[in-house]
Amino acid sequence: MPMAQNPLSTGSTIVVQVSQDPMSMAAAVEQAIHQVDKDQPITDVQPLTQYMADSIASRKFSTLLLAIFSGLTLLLAAIGIYGVMSYTVSLRIPELGVRMALGAQRGDVFRLVVGHGLALAVIGVAAGLAGSFIVTRFMATLLFGVTPTDPATFACVALLLAVVALVASYIPARRAMRVDPVVALRHE
Repeated sequence: MPMAQNPLSTGSTIVVQVSQDPMSMAAAVEQAIHQVDKDQPITDVQPLTQYMADSIASRKFSTLLLAIFSGLTLLLAAIGIYGVMSYTVSLRIPELGVRMALGAQRGDVFRLVVGHGLALAVIGVAAGLAGSFIVTRFMATLLFGVTPTDPATFACVALLLAVVALVASYIPARRAMRVDPVVALRHE
């Protein structure tokens, strides 16, 4: 269709298949076009791979930003879980001291603290999964290659958050194991 008959068109794209390096044929293609119309402007000659890469560059950038912010969110979640667990352990020092004075082993205290952290994480992951099932329908247009409720993705994210909670609970649990019952009872 002639461009004069299509007023909405801002230009045209010509794709040429070659068996050699595409840029080595650019001059020959330009010469063939100028033989037909010497006033035809030719701009932005590039290989198809570059054209395709340019067409998805903004989506790749958005995806990169989303990945960076997701990583920062995961880091903040880990710091938050660590802070809550550390604070909880500091509040429970008298209780842990009494438990240890009554014969609780260090491993029992460790399992108690980590178990409490994992219980909170399971509740949080369950609430997050429920919320994400609701939100995914709004994000369906941003997803490529997966369904909005992809079970593998949900399982991996839940597992990752559980591991983060386990690691964030580990340090306060180690500190709780070293509670001296005498000092904890004196603190009471």
